[in-house]
This record gives sequence, structure tokens and C-alpha cells, in this order.
Amino acid sequence: MIYCVEDERNIRELLVYTLETTGFEAEGFETGAELDTAMKKNLPELILLDIMLPGEDGYNILKRLKSDTRTRDIPVIMVTAKEAEFDKVKGLEGGADDYITKPFGMMEFVARVKAVLRRCARQSEERELHCKGLRVNVSRHEVSYQGEVKELTRKEFELLEYLMENKGLVMSRNQILCHVWGYDFDGETRTVDVHVRTLRQKLGEAGNLIETVRGVGYRIGDHV
Repeated sequence: MIYCVEDERNIRELLVYTLETTGFEAEGFETGAELDTAMKKNLPELILLDIMLPGEDGYNILKRLKSDTRTRDIPVIMVTAKEAEFDKVKGLEGGADDYITKPFGMMEFVARVKAVLRRCARQSEERELHCKGLRVNVSRHEVSYQGEVKELTRKEFELLEYLMENKGLVMSRNQILCHVWGYDFDGETRTVDVHVRTLRQKLGEAGNLIETVRGVGYRIGDHV
């Protein structure tokens, strides 16, 4: 099930119709309050979220979703007419998985939805990554350092997983952005730096394992 929060009725109905004709179940809502009511009954696989909404705006709704343990792992695509770089960065740094600017083609829209769902379904195999006392259990979505469990958001987890999968190698900011967020966001990499900073803070002492390679990107591994 995909939930679509969009206050313009024509656009909301078009998005829901497009999703349903391509094999998805979808339901539309005009406000965040309607979304909240629906989510008390059933959690969706994905949420399409407009920014300019009556009452609570999309940024606040996104913040609430990502701060609640029950909903923080639900992927969110921002669908909005706002196209300024600041708005895109704010949405991605807030935890959004993608950002689609109106107007957009329906084929691109469906492709973006499928890409986000594929990325979020990757963690099916039982495997664990290790680096100097830092453990990442991919299938269980668990991170621990010297036995102490660390609570991360999904994006922070995916960022750490990517660095651990490429242990010892320098990953550029664009490589990280493409892998974790799914596409090259117009060369904008500040969101990567912000997520690395919060990841280091949450990992505590283990955060020192993530090295900044000046002018290139980040690395984790036995070089530290």
C-alpha cells in the first residue's frame, strides 16, 4: 500500500490512478491529519508527501514520521512544486528518500517509486559486517559497538552499511549520494556531510572509525 498526501484533488487522484494502473495499491489524503488516522489502522510501504499542505506542512509531517520508531523506516518521497535547492536539501536531510518536483512525467514518477521500494527491500539476507568492534547486522537492521546497541535512522544505517561494505576504500560524496539516496542530486553533497556528522555522533567512540578524506569523501576500515 502506498499513501499519497496531496491537497490538490486532481493531482492526488492522478497519482493514485497511475499507481493503481501499474500494479500498486494506493490511497490518497488531503492533510496530515487524514494520513495519521489511516496509519493508526495500517502502515504503508511508501508515503508520497507534498510540502505545501493545509494545516501541518510536509516538513513537519516528515519530521514526525522519522522521529517515531513505528514509522521511521517507512520510505518517503517528497512530491512538490518547490524546486529551490534549499527545499530539496531540507527534505533529504529530514530523512526523505527522494524528491520529485512538479511537473513531472508519470513514467518517471513510477520509476522513482519502484527505485525507492527496491532500495528499501535490499536487506533480506542474514549477514553481518564487522570493523574493529563495530557490528552491522544487515537483515536485523542492528548496529552495535563493543556490545552496546546504537540507534540509527534508516538513512544513517544505509550510509554506514555502504561504508562497511567498501571497508578500506574511499567513497566519494557523489558515490554515497547515488547509492544511499539513489541518484546524483545535482552535485549537491551537503546532505552526505550532515548525515556523516550525525552518524559519528550516534556511534560515539566508534565514530572515529569513519575518516574524512579531504577533497574526496569518506572511508572506514583498517587504515584507522
